[in-house]
Amino acid sequence: MNGALLVAGTTSDAGKSMVVAGLCRLLARNGVRVAPFKAQNMSNNSAVTVEGGEIGRAQAMQARAAGLAPSVRFNPVLLKPGSDRTSQLVVRGRVTGTVGAKDYITHRDRLADVVADELRSLRAEFDVVLCEGAGSPAEINLRGTDLANMGLARRAHLPVLVVGDIDRGGVLAHLFGTVAVLHPDDQALIAGFVVNKFRGDPALLAPGLDQLRELTGRPTYGVVPYSEELWMDTEDSVSVVTGRVVGRPSPPRGSEVLRVAVLRLPRISNSTDVEALACEPGVTVRWVTEPADVTDADVVVLPGTKATVADLQWLRDNGLADPIAAHARAGRPVLGICGGFQMLCRHIDDPVESRAGRVEGLGVLDADIAFVPDKTLRHWTTPLHGYEIHHGQVVRSGADDWAGIGLRAGAVFGTHWHGLFDNDAFRRTWLRDAAAAAGRSGFTVADDIDVSARRDAQLDVMADLLQTHLDVDAVLGLLQSGPPARPTVTTGLRR
Repeated sequence: MNGALLVAGTTSDAGKSMVVAGLCRLLARNGVRVAPFKAQNMSNNSAVTVEGGEIGRAQAMQARAAGLAPSVRFNPVLLKPGSDRTSQLVVRGRVTGTVGAKDYITHRDRLADVVADELRSLRAEFDVVLCEGAGSPAEINLRGTDLANMGLARRAHLPVLVVGDIDRGGVLAHLFGTVAVLHPDDQALIAGFVVNKFRGDPALLAPGLDQLRELTGRPTYGVVPYSEELWMDTEDSVSVVTGRVVGRPSPPRGSEVLRVAVLRLPRISNSTDVEALACEPGVTVRWVTEPADVTDADVVVLPGTKATVADLQWLRDNGLADPIAAHARAGRPVLGICGGFQMLCRHIDDPVESRAGRVEGLGVLDADIAFVPDKTLRHWTTPLHGYEIHHGQVVRSGADDWAGIGLRAGAVFGTHWHGLFDNDAFRRTWLRDAAAAAGRSGFTVADDIDVSARRDAQLDVMADLLQTHLDVDAVLGLLQSGPPARPTVTTGLRR
C-alpha cells in the first residue's frame, strides 16, 4: 500500500481530525506505516514536538494514533490567532513573524514550497500519508492562498473525502454545496463523502444519500454514528462553549462533587489542559463567562491564552476579575495555566505580544512577568511529563515554589506547563489539596483513573467506528488509484 489522500470537512469541527486519527490508528493496528499531515493549521491549541518545535495539538494526537512521536513534519505551517486580524506565523515549528489576513498572500508561494517539500518527504518514508484539510474547501474567497485544502490536493493530485457533521443539521446541503461551488478542476478531486455524528435509524438517511449521489455522482463511503466517548483532544475553539460541561461526568466516589469553573477566554489556547480533571469521578468541569459562575464554583481555572493582556482586560470588562481575586483571598482554589498563570501575577510587562508595556495583573500571586521575543518551547518527560509554550517569563517572585513546575500562594497555583494534569499521581494529590481548600471534605479522589489510557481508548473507539461503518476497502483503494473520475456539478452560477 502506498499513497495519500485528503480528508476535508464542510465546516470546522465537522470531525475531520478524528476521522484522520481513526484511520491512522486503524492502519497502524494492521502494521501499515502511516503518518498524519496538516499543511496549514489555524489553532491556538498546540503541542511541542521531538525537535523542540510547535504544531497543532490535533496533529500530535494523530501522531499518537499512528504510534509516532509528534514532529514538525506533520504540521509545517501553523497560524496562532492573537486577534481577529493577525496571527503568529509558525513555520516548521518556529515563529517567523506575525501576519495579517491581507498580507498573508505575500507568503503563499514560499509556504507552498515548504508544504510540498514536507509532504513529498513523508510520502517517500511512509506507506500512507493521511492529510487533513482546514476549515472548509468551500471557502472560495480564500482559494488563492489555500495551502491545506484544494490547493494541496491539486498540487499533489490527492483524492479528497469530504466529512459533514449531521448533528448540526443541513448536512446534505453542506455536502452538495461544498462540491458545487468549487472550480471544475477542484471538483474532479472530490471522491466522495463521509457523514459524521449520526444519531437514529440509518434507513431514514439512505434516500437522501441516494439523491446526493444522483446530484453529484459521488458515493457516501460511510455514516459514522455519534459517540459520547469522543470528547478528548478537541482542537477547534467552536467546541469550547460557555455553559457546556466538559466530557461525561461520572458519579462521585465520595459524598460530594467538586465543581470546577474554567474561564472561557476569547483567545483561549490549549483548552484541552482541563480534560484530565474532567476524567475524574465526581469532578464537574464547566466553561463559564459569568461572575456568578465564578462565585459559585469550588475551583476556578484560568486557562492558557494567545493574548494574555487582552484577555486580562476582558476579565475586567466583564466583571470577572474581582470575583476571581475574591475567590483567591478567601483561600479557595484558583489555578492559572500559562497565560492564566501570568494573569494571576502582580505585574505583566509585555512589549512583544500586545505591546502594551507594563500592566497590572490580578495580584493574587506575588510575582512579575516579562515577555521576551524568543518563545520558550520545552518538552518535559521526567519526573513529570508536560510541555511549555510561552513568551512570558517569571522575572521576580515572592511566592512559594510549586513542585518545581510553578508558583503557589496557599490555594492559588500557577504554572506554565501544559498537560500537567495528565500525570495521574500529581493530579490526585492536587485534587485532594483543592478539595480540602474548597471545604469539600466529602469528595474522594479516585485511584484508578489513567488519563493516558483514556486518550488511547478514544482513538481505538474511533478506529472501531470506522472499521464498522466506513467502506474502508473503498477508501484505501483511493490510495492506489488516486482521484476517480467524477462528473462536474453545475448550479447555473457564474464562476
